[in-house]
Amino acid sequence: MFKNLKYFHGSIFATAIGLLVGFGVGYIYTGTLKGAFVSLFLTFVLAVLEVSLSFDNAIVNATVLRDMTPLWRHRFITWGMLIAVFGMRIIFPVAIVSVIGQMNPWDAIVMATMRPDDYAAIMVSSHLALAGFGGSFLLLVCLRYFFDSSKEVHWISIIERPLTKLGNLTAIEMVTALVLFYALSRYLGTTEEKLTFLTAGIFGIATYVFVDGFAELCKMPENTRHNVQRASAALFIYLEILDASFSFDGVIGAFALTNNLYIIAAGLGIGAMFVRSLTIMLVEKNSLEQFPFVEHGAFYAIGALAMMMLLGVFMHVPEVVTGLIGAGIIGISLWASILKMRKTAKAK
Repeated sequence: MFKNLKYFHGSIFATAIGLLVGFGVGYIYTGTLKGAFVSLFLTFVLAVLEVSLSFDNAIVNATVLRDMTPLWRHRFITWGMLIAVFGMRIIFPVAIVSVIGQMNPWDAIVMATMRPDDYAAIMVSSHLALAGFGGSFLLLVCLRYFFDSSKEVHWISIIERPLTKLGNLTAIEMVTALVLFYALSRYLGTTEEKLTFLTAGIFGIATYVFVDGFAELCKMPENTRHNVQRASAALFIYLEILDASFSFDGVIGAFALTNNLYIIAAGLGIGAMFVRSLTIMLVEKNSLEQFPFVEHGAFYAIGALAMMMLLGVFMHVPEVVTGLIGAGIIGISLWASILKMRKTAKAK
């Protein structure tokens, strides 16, 4: 157990820095130790929330990282960490507020610092578009896995075998997503809401098609070092967009706990670092091969997260519920894998 701690040295260091930032921000804003400790606690809760929401992300990331070179795996931890924390947890929310509030980025940062309630209100108002984009992208990630006609290992056969056969139909996953989005849009109130939701969903689908196609394009028949590196770079881009889709719900949900951008960035950043460390551990220890159904569980969890994001358009779904559903599915798939391994061992 202790030998696995080597994978989390960076995460532990990031936790110390993040909690220190949370404590300091709380003291600066309130001028009291009580306020500082409240901010420290919120930072910790946000970190736990991020890990619970993104545990399935770590498993899916691991399936992709298996095909990447060690160099790009390292870049996923380093460059990817900067993109995850500063890009998705700081720059992206500021960009959203800047566009929706029709102000320059600096004014958005000033608003986040001086008028956090106004900043949070604008971020929450963008939930419809973010749910449409993130929900469609994650839904396609899930459907692509289960509609794969070459998939041979099944966990819940009664569900997965028919879907595998349907995978022989061209672009069946995109047709399914488009029909679902059209059906959901019919239940939205105003024409503007319907247009926003459908447009965001279409852009999410287009982004998935482009990124997935780009990754395939970079996979050349010749197994040269240059081509392997290029394919790894394409997969790196895919992982970053996947991480972005996972982070939408967490970033929006974080405003239910605090309106402070810096506490949110510190807490979610800690969680993102642990998810990356867990991903690397899964790859290097070949854990996915040892537990045959965990990968299936992760994609079921992604599908559940996508549906929770889409359901959130009509009603509030607590992030704790979303996290528990994902963790529960993965836990069951882990237990099913252990039973399968024991059964196989007895048969030998």
